[in-house]
Amino acid sequence: MFDVPSILYIVVPCYNECEVFPYTVKELTNLMDDLVDKNKISSFSRILFVDDGSKDNTWELISNSFESNKYVCGLKLAGNVGHQNALFAGLMAAASKCDITISIDADLQDDVAAIYEMVDKYYEGNDIVYGVRSDRKNDTFFKRTTAQSFYKLMNGMGVKTVYNHADFRLMSVRAVEQLSNYKERNLFLRGIVPLIGYKTDCVYYERKERLAGTSKYPLKKMINFAFDGITSFSIKPISFIFTLGLIIIICSLIAAIYSLIAFFIGNTVPGWTSLMLSIWFLGGVQLVSIGVIGQYIGKIYMESKERPRYNIEVFLSDEERNT
Repeated sequence: MFDVPSILYIVVPCYNECEVFPYTVKELTNLMDDLVDKNKISSFSRILFVDDGSKDNTWELISNSFESNKYVCGLKLAGNVGHQNALFAGLMAAASKCDITISIDADLQDDVAAIYEMVDKYYEGNDIVYGVRSDRKNDTFFKRTTAQSFYKLMNGMGVKTVYNHADFRLMSVRAVEQLSNYKERNLFLRGIVPLIGYKTDCVYYERKERLAGTSKYPLKKMINFAFDGITSFSIKPISFIFTLGLIIIICSLIAAIYSLIAFFIGNTVPGWTSLMLSIWFLGGVQLVSIGVIGQYIGKIYMESKERPRYNIEVFLSDEERNT
């Protein structure tokens, strides 16, 4: 099916990763050398680091590596646009220069050794290969529980995701081109990529500890990410609000009938506590309902602006290296 080795671009989003960057570039360079030596990929393959508006010297390290390392290319975004948009920018920049892309986080907690099997599965005819964690034994109880709850909730909401898969994946260039047709600004790639179709497979690996630096996904960001994923792909929260409203109306009618009966038989007792609880409960339901609906309206508002997802400030590519 493939007469010559394919060109691979490994896309690595970076945000304040100066501490871990030297380890990352060394490990990925060794991987590329080995893949080229084994004739699995072309010598024109590259590692594309995407600087997502870092505030440290991450871009300086990328620029220096570009000068000294034949595999390294760099894409500097004009500002911080978030992990998903930075990853998307890297994929789009690589699409015209390669046959396959692999996205991986800069902390290399995802096992780079899995890339060998990913490439093999690509040559077997798969356009998308998901890197899937085989277990979560290295996670804390809280993170493991919340992560599992997240995937179950997404599936319950009708969002098509791959269980225990984040953004470590291989995509053929035609899959990336199809990805470019999804125009929404609120990106949730874990939900979009499975919609592309084409032949897919999975590679399983054990997630490692971070080599250096700190996680760029604290609890608050993870919660926001999960909520964005749900509201970008499912209208079930609004359906849930409608159902809850119907239940409250039915309960209110029952309470009204009971009150009328109690009034006519002269068995009325002032119910200040129950009245106040009802007011607080209904008020809370209304505020939450308005908030959820507001999130959808807000997304419509942001999408209607059609603003660009990102702006590129510098692109260090082979063309610039050769001039």
